Parts: sequence; C-alpha cells; structure tokens
Amino acid sequence: MSFRKRNVVIGASGASTPAARQEKSLALGTRPSPLDGRLTTSTGTQSLDQLLAGHAGMPMGTSLLVEETGTTDFGGVLLRYYAAEGLVQGHQVHLLGFSDAWRRELPGIGKPGNSKSSKATTSSDEKMKIAWHPQASLGPGQGATPFCHTFDLSKRLENSAIKGQFHASPMDGPLASPTQAPFKKFITDVTSRIKSSAPSTVHRIIVPSLLSPTLYTSAATQPREILQFLHALRALLRQFSTQATALLTLPITLFPRSSGLTRWIELLSDGVLELVPLQNQAPVTREPGNEDKGQGMLRAHSLPVFHEKGGGLEGTWARENLSFRLSSSSGLVIEPFSLPPVGDEEEAAKASKPNEPKKESLDF
Repeated sequence: MSFRKRNVVIGASGASTPAARQEKSLALGTRPSPLDGRLTTSTGTQSLDQLLAGHAGMPMGTSLLVEETGTTDFGGVLLRYYAAEGLVQGHQVHLLGFSDAWRRELPGIGKPGNSKSSKATTSSDEKMKIAWHPQASLGPGQGATPFCHTFDLSKRLENSAIKGQFHASPMDGPLASPTQAPFKKFITDVTSRIKSSAPSTVHRIIVPSLLSPTLYTSAATQPREILQFLHALRALLRQFSTQATALLTLPITLFPRSSGLTRWIELLSDGVLELVPLQNQAPVTREPGNEDKGQGMLRAHSLPVFHEKGGGLEGTWARENLSFRLSSSSGLVIEPFSLPPVGDEEEAAKASKPNEPKKESLDF
C-alpha cells in the first residue's frame, strides 16, 4: 500500500508548500475600495472620505465639485487638506490660478490623538490586519504610512514633511492673457507631466474658485471656454484613471445653480457637494465648548455611481441632512444634522442674558 503526503498537489514536483502569491504593490496613499475594489485615495478629510459613495476614499479617475454660497471659504479649506495630503503621500499636486505662495498656507501635520475619528480608524485598521489571516501583510499603500493624515490649521506644512511635488500655474505667469483662457495651457502641462512620470505616481488637480472674477479674466468665463476645459479634464481623468483625481470649487453666489452654465458644470463633474454656511459663525472653532457646534449645512447633490450593483448614494448617509464644522485640530468634520434638545436651548438663552429678571411662574 502506497502512502502520499497530504496537502501536496498531485502531479506537482518540488516543494510541498504552494507558491507565494506576488501581490501587486500599490502607490502610497492609495488602497482598494471596499465596495468594488477600484483604486481610491484620501481627500485629506476623513469624514469626506466616508461620504464618497461608500468607497472610503475618492476613486481614482474622478472629479469632485464643491459649491459654496456666501463669502466664506470652507471649500478652500477642503482644497488645502486635499493638497497637503497629496504632498505628504508623495503625490504630484497641480494648482491652477495661484502661485507657490498658496503652498505655504497648507496646514501642518497634527497629532493623531486630536481627532476622535482617527482613533476609531486606527483601532479598526488594526483589527482588519488580523481579521482573516494571522500572517496577512498590508501593501505599500497601507503600511506604516496612514491613508488619511491628521492636519492642524494652526500649523503650517513643513518642507521636511513634503515628499511630493507642487506645480503652480499662476494667472500672472505664462497663463496670463487678457484675450485667451488659461485652461488649454494648463491641461497640456498636466498631461505632459503625467506622461513623463512613473505609472505609479498619483496626480492631484486643484482648481479653486472656478470662474471667480477676482481670479479669471472675462475671456475665461465664456461658456465655450469653461465647458471645453471641463470636457478636456474629464477626458484626462478617464485616460489616466488610476493616476489622477481632481477637486474644484465654484462660488454659486455669483453663478447660481439655476443658471444653465452651472448645471452643465455639475453634469461634467462626477460628484457635486454644496456648502451652505450658517450666519454669524466663526470661520474656525478653537474653543473646546464649541467644537460640536455646526457651522453650516452640506448637501450631496450627486456622488459617483459606477455600476448597476450599487454605489452612489446607496449605503451611505448622504441622503440625510448633513452639517459640517471646522476646528483647528479636527479639521472639517461632516456628520448627520441633528437639533439639540429643547432644554439645552433654554439654558443657552438664559446664559446669554444673565441680568434679565426671572419671570414668576403662575400656578392655577
């Protein structure tokens, strides 16, 4: 009677253990989507990553348009977090409209302990490492470097923390022309840099204050110019679907959503968010007692939908009423909106008027 050693493939010669799988290495700052496995990167804002169609990050090859009413600049803060995350991860950041001085305003790296959500994410990541195999190892994009860093608005990003490259295209530079829009030159420059870089290099495209008259000339605000630019940007993202993402902001106080041009801009964007700041709110909350106080409402008009099995607004709380708040330590936090209890409002009203005489209650 012949005996054969177990766990050996019949007909296989050599070692008794299966060959080790060679997993494809991921670029720093990227990871597969838990929804459908496509490559994603962080926006630098953890709560915004959770909002984006259940992908726990911004899918590569997509664009996100952030609209904002009023004179505040919460959208600009999202852009700075997005740029700072890219530079820390070693990505290439392409900025339209501003000079290199914009980079010196990026928030610095803060302590992970300042954010409650970062603690929860760290513990969940540790559990995921041992979920299915005790010897499971993470790829280069999920190793010691976190997927989403914690930034502090009271600090500035130091040169020693920057691992990527920053490319600024200011309006007063080569793009300056009173008769021609700067969009074609910008798209050409970004395309050439992507082609000349390594295939694993991630590129982030930033377009702040689109169509703002304080930044763009009258020639750039023509519908033909802006729509051609958005078509070219969309084609660029689809061509380099594993290398590039884009984040844009638009002041809809000057260009309301009811106008035809704004509607076309929204249709050419993969995701559209609207920020509605509340009146009489400080831009940045620094007092410990006001960190949980909302500073505005957020409306998710559209999020990327990739296939018939789901995605988009399903599986997230994007359909709920959302609010946002901005603090120097936690950044911009997006969460479901909820009214405070009635008792808290009465106590706050009494505290605001300490010298007001108390009204005597009448018992019947």
